[in-house]
Amino acid sequence: GPGKRKSRSPQARKPGHHLLALSAPPPLKHATMARSLLICASFATALQPLRSSLRPAVAPASPVRPTTVALHAEEGQGGMIMGGGFNAAGEPPVKIKGFSLAKAALAAGTLVTAYSFYSFFTSGGGGGTASLSSLGFIYGIPILLGGCALAYAELEPVPVEYDGSEAAIEALFEAKANDAMIKIREDVTRHRYGDDAHLDTTTKSLGLVDPGRPYPVLISLKLGESDGQLSYSLVFCSPETSFLQWSDEKRVKKYETFFGPDVDASVIKVDPENRVLAINLVTNGGVPGSTTAPETLTTRAELPDGLLSRNRA
Repeated sequence: GPGKRKSRSPQARKPGHHLLALSAPPPLKHATMARSLLICASFATALQPLRSSLRPAVAPASPVRPTTVALHAEEGQGGMIMGGGFNAAGEPPVKIKGFSLAKAALAAGTLVTAYSFYSFFTSGGGGGTASLSSLGFIYGIPILLGGCALAYAELEPVPVEYDGSEAAIEALFEAKANDAMIKIREDVTRHRYGDDAHLDTTTKSLGLVDPGRPYPVLISLKLGESDGQLSYSLVFCSPETSFLQWSDEKRVKKYETFFGPDVDASVIKVDPENRVLAINLVTNGGVPGSTTAPETLTTRAELPDGLLSRNRA
């Protein structure tokens, strides 16, 4: 009646309730949204069997076989010799051999940038070539910087040396080399980018890299002949890893597994003063221990700069 205060419901006393009420959608919109959600739920339920049937094709249960040369070590496990021009973590989509990508990028960037400067100054800072000059600056300088980055991360190809007639040894290589030997040769004789050293993952897996020390540097791949079998030598400069560590009997057996099958392995001192040694692999035709390792090995490869040898056995 008059004079009596009307009681408010708890919802009416909440601050901002009138704003919620004003912004609420009309009942018709509620019904439309509900029907849309119901249709979407029904469609998702109908597609569930199809998704289940397609799942194995999208994500197979068994891992995809990597396109690298798997090399087993102790206890059936081991590292991999990873292929690829860009980092040893896997195969690149395109393998480039025969020229330096870093040098090509540096040349292109320098050419485009120099032409841009020339166009800018000959046009007096404007004129018809001003837009071309601006375009050159936009693309030339990033290409030049990219070339500098590639040059910093570039590993030069390792030279291949022959102990005898190149043609005869190449024919022997084609006939005797196993997959690991072929793969290694392909990987180390082209420019690589982003790796610490050639075969860095391999030397680390073999325990030839001391913690916090530089990787051994592969300086040459030497091919030869030994009693009708292929002699295949990986020549390293190793100032930080001792010869005793390289020539450990268990580790030498591991070389035969890593770089096999069907090879006999040994470690040869090449230049003790400069800490140069070689892992020598000789194919054995499937008969382990049937070959004789070379007594000596020489190389004409240049030694890396900035690696001082330590006085270790």
